[in-house]
Amino acid sequence: MMSGSGPAPRPPGEAWPRIGTDVTALLEDSTEELYESAPCGYLSTLMDGTIVKVNKTLLGWLGLSREEVVNRRHFADLLTVGGKLYHETHYAPLLGMQGHAGGIALEMKVADGSRLPVLITSAVKRGTDGRPLLIRTTVFDATDRRAYETELLRARRAAEEARRQAEADREQLREALTVLQQSLLPAGLPKVPGVQTAAYYHTASPIQLGGDFYDLFPLGDGRFAFFLGDICGKGPQAAAATSLVRYTLRTAALHGLGPEAVLATLNSALLERYGGDPRYCTAVFGTLEPTGRSVRVLLASGGHPPALLLRADGRAEYLPTPGGLLVGAFPDASFTTISTALHHGDTLLLYTDGLTEARTGEKSGLYGYDALRSFATALAPADPRTVIDALIRLLVGFGDGLDDDTALLALGRPRRSGAALSGTPAR
Repeated sequence: MMSGSGPAPRPPGEAWPRIGTDVTALLEDSTEELYESAPCGYLSTLMDGTIVKVNKTLLGWLGLSREEVVNRRHFADLLTVGGKLYHETHYAPLLGMQGHAGGIALEMKVADGSRLPVLITSAVKRGTDGRPLLIRTTVFDATDRRAYETELLRARRAAEEARRQAEADREQLREALTVLQQSLLPAGLPKVPGVQTAAYYHTASPIQLGGDFYDLFPLGDGRFAFFLGDICGKGPQAAAATSLVRYTLRTAALHGLGPEAVLATLNSALLERYGGDPRYCTAVFGTLEPTGRSVRVLLASGGHPPALLLRADGRAEYLPTPGGLLVGAFPDASFTTISTALHHGDTLLLYTDGLTEARTGEKSGLYGYDALRSFATALAPADPRTVIDALIRLLVGFGDGLDDDTALLALGRPRRSGAALSGTPAR
């Protein structure tokens, strides 16, 4: 039994165990035997490096006989070429200055041509008068340590290669997703007579497909259709749903259906395609039709944030779209078309909830509709390009608080009749 401070005291009268004769013989090994059979190598050299003594352990490691070494070789002769250079330029000078050097990693030559990694420690021994007489060196076999270091280096290189490969794979994924994301958005906005346009799309993640979408396209007879929305979810499934939504909205509009009928058609298409696993969206769909000195706007919304109208007189107001339910969520969803007009200097802004739900870090938490209306009021009157550029700066200012995709589309009448009109490429 052991006590906290060592073996428990032996009871009085109890004899100590007897030591066997074999153990006694080992305990009586001579100092020379201990030197020769030590688990490490020993050698002594004169100050010029001539080996004058070496133990059997080191001779066995090197595959040499004592006659081949003692008084025939210098310590540096046992080292590889690189080891010799290091010994001459660093090790020997250090030993001469300090009288001691330890933990130096070198390689020694073995008789069979192989190399033995070792750690050496040397000390200068002086006579009674202080003169240096001998250098005593201890040699430790570092084969296991070298193998460990080699394996560690291999693992580090493998990890670095894996990191580089992963980064390359991520870059390829980013490029592929960028191309796919662009395929779900218009390459540019068409020219609309009497209307200025601008758009912007912010992707929250470079390695994940977003679900926001928008488009503007001609219907014929001078009319144009536009839409903007947000698919529930992200990733490949959201991208597939976005493709279906864009195709359905375009097809229904080109068949002459009004805004509420277009959204009803989309509702049916989503329910049919994703009936077992509903995939719904919010969307706003509208048409533009020139009527004299203004442009008539018909608009219907399916659960989407209200459009914001910046008036030429400096006001900013939301357009109510009553009765609009999420598209693709309910079989009996109904939608309502409203009508408004764009006069000279008016701009209609459509946006997704990535804008209003951006985190601001304030007590309110989210940016919200009131803040957006105040922001727009401060801009009004403003043309679509000015509005979109100001909102881009706002989005950048959110920093990490903007963690959702955001689509923006602005349509407006120029302030002066007859001004040059052109579509602005989507960004």
